[in-house]
Amino acid sequence: MTDKFQNKYRIPSARAAWWNYASNAAYFITICTKHRAHYFGEIVMADDVQTPCMASVRATEIGKISESEWLKTPSIRPDMNLELDEFVVMPNHFHAIIWIGDNEYNRNLVGDDISNKFGPQFKNLSSILRGFKSAVTTFAVRNNIEFGWQERFHDHIIRDEESYQRIKNYIFNNPSNWETDKFYN
Repeated sequence: MTDKFQNKYRIPSARAAWWNYASNAAYFITICTKHRAHYFGEIVMADDVQTPCMASVRATEIGKISESEWLKTPSIRPDMNLELDEFVVMPNHFHAIIWIGDNEYNRNLVGDDISNKFGPQFKNLSSILRGFKSAVTTFAVRNNIEFGWQERFHDHIIRDEESYQRIKNYIFNNPSNWETDKFYN
């Protein structure tokens, strides 16, 4: 059932209510472009069969900016102890693993602090991704580049080494598996 807020329908949060997204953990995230438009580039097959990944993304300007802004993330938020892991900018979406390390904002989470709460997002996964998406959008607007993000993002809390390795391989091989990817259109 969809709830109303200020007499308007509100889509329930996709975040896990039992988890605090400021917690010290690894997260797999996916962000799509608006209408899954191919703003970031195109997939090209590698000519050299010795290449570990058989395909790569030939990035557009906004695709290159997306990568550049993602790489800035830890330096913009040094107080959050962030570590970037495997990521890929695909034609119409972005996958990444990001680690939120032990920091002053999550060090003493206990009891009710553990659960996710509706309200302003501060020093957590949502605030990180809001800043990233905002930086890319701002660049596009300033440079008259047609671009837009899907409103939400998908996340998965990585809980064990097996899941981590599976997701890392999925991200690495995503360009090679483009034609069978659920975001391919």
